Amino acid sequence: VVDIFVAGIKGMLIANRRLDNQVKTYITYNKGRDWRLLQAPATDLAGNDIHCILPFCSLHLQLQTSENPYLSGSISTKASAPGIIVATGNIGSELSYNNVGMFISSDAGNNWRQIFEEEHNVWFLDKGGALVAVKQPTVPTRHLQISFDEGRQWTRHSFSLVPLFVDGMLVEAGTENQIMTFFGHFSHRSEWQLIKIDYKSIFNRKCTEGDYQTWHLHNKGEPCVMGQKQIYMKRRPGNYCMLGKDYAKVLSAESCICRAHDFECDYGYERRREGNCLPAFWFNPAVVSRSCSQGQKYLNSTGYRRVVSNNCIKGVKDMYTPRKQMCPNRAPKGLSLSTREGTLTADLHTNVTFLVHLDEGDSMRTNIQLDFGDGTAVSYSNLSWIEEGIRHIYKTAGIFRVSALAENTLGFDTTTLYLHVTCPVEHVQLLAPFVAIKNKEVNLTAVVWPIHSRTVTYFWWLGNSTEPVISLDGSISYTFTSEGMNTVTVQVSSANTILQDTKTIAVQEFFKSLLLSFSPNLDEYNPDVPEWRQDVGRVIKKALLQVSDQLLVAVFPGVPTAAELFLLPHKNQSEGRKKSEEELEQISEILASALNQNLVEFELKPGARVIVYITQLTLAPLVDSSPRHSSSAMLMLLSVVFLGLAVFLIYKFKRKIPWINIYAEVNQEKEQEMIGSVSQSDSTPKITLSEFSTAKEVMEKEMDPRVKRKIHT
Repeated sequence: VVDIFVAGIKGMLIANRRLDNQVKTYITYNKGRDWRLLQAPATDLAGNDIHCILPFCSLHLQLQTSENPYLSGSISTKASAPGIIVATGNIGSELSYNNVGMFISSDAGNNWRQIFEEEHNVWFLDKGGALVAVKQPTVPTRHLQISFDEGRQWTRHSFSLVPLFVDGMLVEAGTENQIMTFFGHFSHRSEWQLIKIDYKSIFNRKCTEGDYQTWHLHNKGEPCVMGQKQIYMKRRPGNYCMLGKDYAKVLSAESCICRAHDFECDYGYERRREGNCLPAFWFNPAVVSRSCSQGQKYLNSTGYRRVVSNNCIKGVKDMYTPRKQMCPNRAPKGLSLSTREGTLTADLHTNVTFLVHLDEGDSMRTNIQLDFGDGTAVSYSNLSWIEEGIRHIYKTAGIFRVSALAENTLGFDTTTLYLHVTCPVEHVQLLAPFVAIKNKEVNLTAVVWPIHSRTVTYFWWLGNSTEPVISLDGSISYTFTSEGMNTVTVQVSSANTILQDTKTIAVQEFFKSLLLSFSPNLDEYNPDVPEWRQDVGRVIKKALLQVSDQLLVAVFPGVPTAAELFLLPHKNQSEGRKKSEEELEQISEILASALNQNLVEFELKPGARVIVYITQLTLAPLVDSSPRHSSSAMLMLLSVVFLGLAVFLIYKFKRKIPWINIYAEVNQEKEQEMIGSVSQSDSTPKITLSEFSTAKEVMEKEMDPRVKRKIHT
């Protein structure tokens, strides 16, 4: 909502309001008590009829005031020229910044006329007796326009030999020295220019009594505005006379008889559709100040109050004026709140009965409000109505602040209890990184289902600790200080249920990792369950390495299917860290070379072969900071049914790394063909048929029995 006060007329405002995603302009004559749309002009500048029917079509105004005090902005009013409003706007169903024009009202917004088709700055001269207009300063101009009949006719005058970007105008006050000063610049690089214009010569004399006329302020014909009939004096449009110092714009103001539109809703009351002011849901009209003592009187609101600055008299004034009443005998005291069972816990989706007790106070006239803390509240006007208790069902678990309020016309009393609404935990899942860097902080998160709010206690066993870390938050940060496989266990306690989940994290000073992707046909058979991902990771690990503690495999949840190989250093690093890092670098280069040449594949089921690719090679040591390394994507809930995975085929390896073994599911002819193709390349390590067979036998010994049975089948 954007409000603009109309200068010179109290209680009159123009506002832009958003309603149903449309911004429209409204006007009020009683300080916001009643609003209506602006009636559009009947004709345009050319005299053509404008068919604009309320409420579907109306006039809408831009109500931005200028940051430059020497420009008029999009709307201009002046206290010395009451009733004259000049504004930029448009005609239609809503406010728009297209097809705008300049409009003027000479009778305080009741009727409007269009004066320009383009935006102008408009200033008031001689207390509104003349209007000066200059185009917006986006383009230079040499001309100004003056109107002496409130914008009906304009005369054009040249004020500069060179077009000027007008940045503002200052009108100097005083009847003996009528000067207006334009300031601006000829170009964006030129210095400031000042042009002074003495406009005294355009007025040939001072105004006499015959040059004035009376104007009655009204609201669509209603003469009483803000409780008064106001008559103004203003110069007759078209008279070229100058107003004197003793010019008085208000001729008379006569008070009107009070009517309903002179009153607005009092504090705590709101107007309903039928037009009556009724108490808002949060307000209790029976509450009085604590200073109200027995035997004294206080003013009890009727729900209405006269609009501020309204000067109406008599009429319905007595009916809407607050009435004097005696202060009540006793204020509520000793309010208490409890559950029927006397406990501060309750089960989810079960009835909870609250008991309210009051030691002192007029229970027959005391209003009781009970807020259950979950967005629901009830109110009773008589304490005896709730002697059996108030029942409520909570739909979510959590700790709820339940408050009771007892109040009457003398005072109030409040009390509060905190109720724990719980439900059993059905599942807990620990989210932890698969590999962590030694002495580097990692995040551990326990996800519980169903979701609980502040009613779950978490017990964390980290590494070899014998005492748990206890928290009310499902996430903690921890730093592992020793290398190796570290176990993390979290227990979740809610109501009478305790569940736990355990994860193993490999902690190293450094490691290498390879991000893997697969040919798209694997996604067609991906059930996206943890067990399936675990079996895929196990087969990859079994196919690549016999030394299992040096390789960890993580298959990410979701599709497209992706995985990550973690290459860990030997447990016994006798050669030192540098040597181990070089060894990991060599291993990762071998694996990357095989993956880049699409030499790694496995048979998902007969006729469906899957190729494994390398996606990205990370630099060691890899800090556990990305989402995939620090949350659920790295947790690798690896476990379920294997859907007929076969074995990886790796066709190249370097013999100097003894713990890489290769298996190929090919017949004798295929083996010979393979060896021959490999031998043709001088840059590729060569293997003999006997070496290949030896590697095959070793792989069969290490193979998972389930995979072996499928291969034989």
